[in-house]
Amino acid sequence: MQAAPLPAASFPEAWVHTWTWNSQDISFASPSLRTGKDVVLLIHGFGACKEHWRFNLGVLNERFEAIAIDLIGFGMSAKPNSRLADEPASEGSLLYCIDTWASQICDFIAATIDAPVHLVGNSIGGVVALAAARRLEQSGHPARSVVLIDCAQRAIDDKRVAEQPLTRSFGRPLLKTLVKQRWLTTALFRSLARPGVIKAVLRQAYPSGANVDDSLVQRLQAGADASGATESFRGFINLFNDRLAPELLAELSTPVRLIWGQADPWEPVAEARRWSQMDCVQELVELESLGHCPHDEAPEQVNPLLLKMLTAAADDSAPAVNGGGSTS
Repeated sequence: MQAAPLPAASFPEAWVHTWTWNSQDISFASPSLRTGKDVVLLIHGFGACKEHWRFNLGVLNERFEAIAIDLIGFGMSAKPNSRLADEPASEGSLLYCIDTWASQICDFIAATIDAPVHLVGNSIGGVVALAAARRLEQSGHPARSVVLIDCAQRAIDDKRVAEQPLTRSFGRPLLKTLVKQRWLTTALFRSLARPGVIKAVLRQAYPSGANVDDSLVQRLQAGADASGATESFRGFINLFNDRLAPELLAELSTPVRLIWGQADPWEPVAEARRWSQMDCVQELVELESLGHCPHDEAPEQVNPLLLKMLTAAADDSAPAVNGGGSTS
């Protein structure tokens, strides 16, 4: 039996907790903690927050212990000043990058979770999940499984510059110089972090238009209005040379499953089909007419998929890894 979805993009107060990481407050939500069940840790994407799992957390918690976490720099977690890779460290500053977020996830698991863990990530949260899974393998305590939902492909990364049009490559040095400037990144962020713009982006990400509601816009706006949000934005848009999902997948033995909206406007499903042939990938499920965030756009389709995938991994009943497969 599925729990009824929450009526708004917020969780009951009793579900929300704070964990301190490197002297910074990290917000997370869970209906129940330390139950002894397998844990499902939900990791949001860029500009989102734990409440982006509003329609999934309660449902998953019926079978597992489900936790949704705000990455540092987003949602209600702390947002320290950004430090770019070529800038000197200063007190309280943070290098926003995949490895930092992966470190946050691994430390959170070590500090708060004493059961097998499954990582579920959407968009850039998918890359973070893969990087965290790699670290967990190296520590000798691997995750039970990883599920990627429309994982970010990071097409602007330096390692993919050869795939870009020459005209875009020519302007790249200037772009990199400009986006380091706080006056510019702050102005750009303020122009984007407005309710009308947020709703327009959501409508692009959710082709069906389902669940693009005011409560979600307000929750995303709250994170954008929080002190320090311009700093995490500056850090993120300067990630020109960071982890790529295919490189991480090539190093993993942890079972990985993919869920992908065929109408994703930003992360083409064709790339996911290529990833599905990698050794650690056990399954690719494509969802017709859905976009970049199918877990929120169509939870009635994604929740049963997640439960099936996670239960298979928890029961260790998934088929042996054999190069992956694709299901539409």
